[in-house]
Amino acid sequence: MTARAIIIGAPRSGSGKTSVTIGILRALARRGLKVRGAKSGPDYIDPGFHTAATGLSGVNLDSWAMPPSLLNALAGQAADDADFVVLESAMGLFDGIPAPEGRTGSAADLARLYGLPVLLVLDVSGQSTTAAAVAKGFATYDAGVRMAGVVLNRLGSERHRRLSGDAIEAIGLPVVGAILRDPTLNLPERHLGLVQAGEYQNLMAHLDRLADMAEKSLDLDAIMALATPLVPAAGDFGDALPPPGQRIALAEDAAFTFVYPHVAAHWHKAGAEIVPFSPLADEAPHDSCDVCWLPGGQPAGMKLGIAAATNFRAAMARFAATKPIHGECGGFMVLGETLEDAAGDTHPMLGLLGHSTSFAKRKMNLGYREARLRAACPLGAEGTLIRGHEFHYAQMLAAGNDEPLADLADGQGNPLGASGYRRGHVSGTFFHAIARG
Repeated sequence: MTARAIIIGAPRSGSGKTSVTIGILRALARRGLKVRGAKSGPDYIDPGFHTAATGLSGVNLDSWAMPPSLLNALAGQAADDADFVVLESAMGLFDGIPAPEGRTGSAADLARLYGLPVLLVLDVSGQSTTAAAVAKGFATYDAGVRMAGVVLNRLGSERHRRLSGDAIEAIGLPVVGAILRDPTLNLPERHLGLVQAGEYQNLMAHLDRLADMAEKSLDLDAIMALATPLVPAAGDFGDALPPPGQRIALAEDAAFTFVYPHVAAHWHKAGAEIVPFSPLADEAPHDSCDVCWLPGGQPAGMKLGIAAATNFRAAMARFAATKPIHGECGGFMVLGETLEDAAGDTHPMLGLLGHSTSFAKRKMNLGYREARLRAACPLGAEGTLIRGHEFHYAQMLAAGNDEPLADLADGQGNPLGASGYRRGHVSGTFFHAIARG
């Protein structure tokens, strides 16, 4: 048996779809169902909340970054061992990039591809019957994307619910949820999005509050009845990122957290052993490991902790002398000479690459990336094409004298120049790798 699934979509970020998604996931899990969360696009924070709410690992499904065969394999895997899959849209339901049909990165691609219904979450604050015009636009915009029901969010009163809900039901869309305005249901955010699940104090208590909201304000039985089977075409993991080694030393603590679930899961499935260690606890990669991976994370946790971690710093220098090390985004910054914080204070990093980075002047760097490797590294062999995503506010202060790692393009193939650096066994990039192109 395969899982039944539904997509939670909205007109934009901030509509409340994450709270609705987590509330549904947690409520169904409390009923004893095996329920899994999925996220369209490259978000690496929401899957952590999905995992905490359900006890099953979340997954990203990205129609731009993942070749169709890999996308189908991951979707099939997500459905194989679950009763129900709730797939949360990134940003607005139809938001992606200009790309060939079905490869835009939007949740609408997944709705078309798998024939999944959409539960539309509408923030109706500041409007009433106009919400029906928005819902009708969603229902008619794309014939291949079916709106199955609506959840009204941030209602001010019972009269507000009646005005907006009756207008929506008059155009033929069922209203299966009505949530009163309640700021206590909001999850805290920072510049990269939600504060991560692992950082959240009293996480399970908040997840249960969201589940209580879902039980009270949503018709969960009706929502489950709207779902349809998730039955993707056959796929394979041939384009998944292969394990960079047999035993992978993976930095894992409050400063190093951004690892896509499907990447680590595939490494494990392919027979690699992941050996976590904590740089902030001044731990070293284990000597038995044959590669070290520094993922992205929150820079606030890096600056002083890394500078003071003398055992970690010395061990990384020894490791780099004979074995590969790769860093992504925050991990890439740590591999450099220095990191300037938002106050303008400079902190020494590992110095295994020659660049220096800064948060003193924030500048958003955001978007899909396609990289052609100029040399072999833990991401793959020379010439390998990698698809991924970049999202950070740091800037390069000094480039250093290391060799570039890759030739970079944006999601539409526009050249962005050389990217990342390599020196000896050490390599790093600002972008997060998702799959082979």
